Amino acid sequence: MTPLAVGTPAPDFTLRDQNNQEVRLSSYLGRCNVLLVFYPYAFTGTCQGELAAIRDKPFDAESTQVLTVSVDSVFAHKVWAGQEGYDFPLLSDFWPHGAVAQAYGVFDAQRGCAGRGTFIIDRQGVIRFSELQLTGARDQNAWREALAGLG
Repeated sequence: MTPLAVGTPAPDFTLRDQNNQEVRLSSYLGRCNVLLVFYPYAFTGTCQGELAAIRDKPFDAESTQVLTVSVDSVFAHKVWAGQEGYDFPLLSDFWPHGAVAQAYGVFDAQRGCAGRGTFIIDRQGVIRFSELQLTGARDQNAWREALAGLG
């Protein structure tokens, strides 16, 4: 897995959220930065902890839209969001299986899921932060610092 590099135009995509509504990345162009967080699976400890941290210490909604992506179904996301109180989009990269994770270079073909990839996409649609965490939880302070640098 090799995540897309900083300075690369972010591939556009349209995925369905936990409410079965289409969410298109390019709809945020010109309006706000996007924090794009890929995670392996819903209902797993590390993923739940990372998303809970986003929920409990939210990013500035006027300057940043959080989008999270996994290969889980819309229906699994609906249940998980309800149980955990996630109010940001949980996007389903279910079919074609992992296509968006593949486009961003964070699809783990051996496990059949997204790796822990994180991207910050600026208002012009360019990747300004890129990471792939192979084990353990990610440091969300790095995300906040990178977003603060974008203004």
